[in-house]
Amino acid sequence: MAKIIVDYREDKNIVKELYKHNIDVEIKSLISADFVMQIKDVDGHVKDLAIERKTGNDFLNSIIDKRILTQLIALKENFPLQLLILETDRNLYSLRDFHPNSIRGMLSSIAIDYQIPILYTKNYRDTAAYLALIAKRLEKPKRHISLVSKRKPLTLKEQQEYLIEGLPGIGSSLAKSLLSKFKSVKNVINAKEDKLRKVEKIGDKKSKVIREVLDSEYKN
Repeated sequence: MAKIIVDYREDKNIVKELYKHNIDVEIKSLISADFVMQIKDVDGHVKDLAIERKTGNDFLNSIIDKRILTQLIALKENFPLQLLILETDRNLYSLRDFHPNSIRGMLSSIAIDYQIPILYTKNYRDTAAYLALIAKRLEKPKRHISLVSKRKPLTLKEQQEYLIEGLPGIGSSLAKSLLSKFKSVKNVINAKEDKLRKVEKIGDKKSKVIREVLDSEYKN
């Protein structure tokens, strides 16, 4: 059964709809993201897909108070893959007395600067249907997604970042911070827990989980 982790503050109507779609729902307290799914790439590596959901009005409010930028940065720092769901049954430009260019600018920034895909839905039922479809699609072995770009070979720097992003809770930003601190992939892998936690935004919990994954014996 496909599984979705849902933040406990998320709309309960969506949770009810997910159950109707035969989705295994786990309610948790998520520091960032509203939903989390797991993706297995062609090499068998598991990655977390973090999904942020915004209603039309909430999205516009978050532009005003800059909250959307803080939330997107948190997604990039904590998860290797991200998706924004924009939920509104009306034209976004007609919801408020809001200059269209402000909306266009933010949407463009999300897609291009932050490289976060945007999925548009009409209401919570539509959102739940999309979430269920994505979860079931990712669950199928033949639908494994390669996370490595086919357009051009990765540079050495990109390969190093890609390897470190495979560690639990490590996104692009934290991978760069770890490599900057320890200078090589080998040094990151060999770093003791007390050294890892000294890296900004790693902390006790992440450093412990990282060491557990690296040190535990693999069981087939």
